[in-house]
Amino acid sequence: MVTRRNLLIGSGVVLAGAILTRPSDRGGSYPAYFGKLNALLRRQEIDRPVLVIDLDRLDRNIDRVARSIATGAGKTYRIVVKSIPCPQLVDYVARRSNTNALMVFHRPFLQEMASRRPDADILLGKPLPVSAAQTFYALHSGPFDPAAQLQWLIDTEARLQQYLALAKKQNLLLRVNLEIDVGLHRGGFRAPEEMEPVLQLISANPQHVRFSGFMGYDAHLMGLPGFLAERELPRVKARYQAFLALLKSRYPQLLNDKLTFNAAGSPTFRHYENDSFVNDLSAGTCLMKPTHYDLAILSDFEAAAFIATPVLKRVQGANLPALESLGPLLRGWDVNQQQMIFGYSGNWLAENEAPPGLSPNFAYTSSNQQGYNASAAVEIGVDDFIFLRPTQSEAVLLQFGDLVLVRGDQIEARWPVLPVGV
Repeated sequence: MVTRRNLLIGSGVVLAGAILTRPSDRGGSYPAYFGKLNALLRRQEIDRPVLVIDLDRLDRNIDRVARSIATGAGKTYRIVVKSIPCPQLVDYVARRSNTNALMVFHRPFLQEMASRRPDADILLGKPLPVSAAQTFYALHSGPFDPAAQLQWLIDTEARLQQYLALAKKQNLLLRVNLEIDVGLHRGGFRAPEEMEPVLQLISANPQHVRFSGFMGYDAHLMGLPGFLAERELPRVKARYQAFLALLKSRYPQLLNDKLTFNAAGSPTFRHYENDSFVNDLSAGTCLMKPTHYDLAILSDFEAAAFIATPVLKRVQGANLPALESLGPLLRGWDVNQQQMIFGYSGNWLAENEAPPGLSPNFAYTSSNQQGYNASAAVEIGVDDFIFLRPTQSEAVLLQFGDLVLVRGDQIEARWPVLPVGV
């Protein structure tokens, strides 16, 4: 039976719970770094969303990668182009890190890199349809020599047969790197015995295909809890070494000092500092450090890329379409809904960075005008900038046209991104 006393106690519990769970004010002013960046973009009269890269932060990130890879003698740093898809940005990283090794994942990017960087050593980061190889050779011209500088990635015997047929038809010599499944389980050779027919086929056709090495990518380590990652890492290395053992014992005729034994990626390259069985380590996204790479192993890396989008409108009071009567209740309950800020475009793979306290409003999720809830403590005006930090780099960096390169309180350059079309 519900008594008056029980009802009062229950109501008190509910009220206390409501008070305890009431959202606190998350708003505030720009941190000093973003206040200066906002002032710079306003002085330059930037009138649209742009992707800003901080060159000072980027320099320090490049140096961190280079120092790590230099820990082990004889290792090559291979720049992952898809993570920094801009020719001048690739050039910049290559100069500072003193490397000409690139990993490319997209045939139009391959075409551009082979044309712009005739000294490059290029490894494909994923197996492409044989039609991509056919198109590449049909369009390629210039001093870049694919027979000596390009490695196609092969994941199955069937794909090698396709590439071999192309090589025979066009009288080509193709360098082929073999993809190992070291535990990610999204393709590649899972056991050394699966690779034997491919190594035999390569050995039997030296005039058309040449073995250039192995590639083993271990991105699954990034998403594992710490204790599982610690247990899995030795297994990853053991799987890779089993393929090397097969190569050395059964196919010594394929060995030479120019082979590429590639491993790692941005979340894991530091795990190979003391290993000698690999000689080629890839990294790219850590240079930008989007939010998905907020990992303990990269804790010293700095976020270097931000979306900056102008504020179009600032509306006092949050109101929902067709539910205006709920507005006072929402604002009374949550101080972070005292105003609405509308940005130029939106709905990117990105999270709000500055000013603090902006949160996307579900009713105004839009790639045209994204609406954000904010408290009165967010003192941002029309024509100021909202700064967002990408959750990843490769797709996001391609969405804004020219990248805006900033050093200190100056815009140092504007660099176009790579073409994505056919």
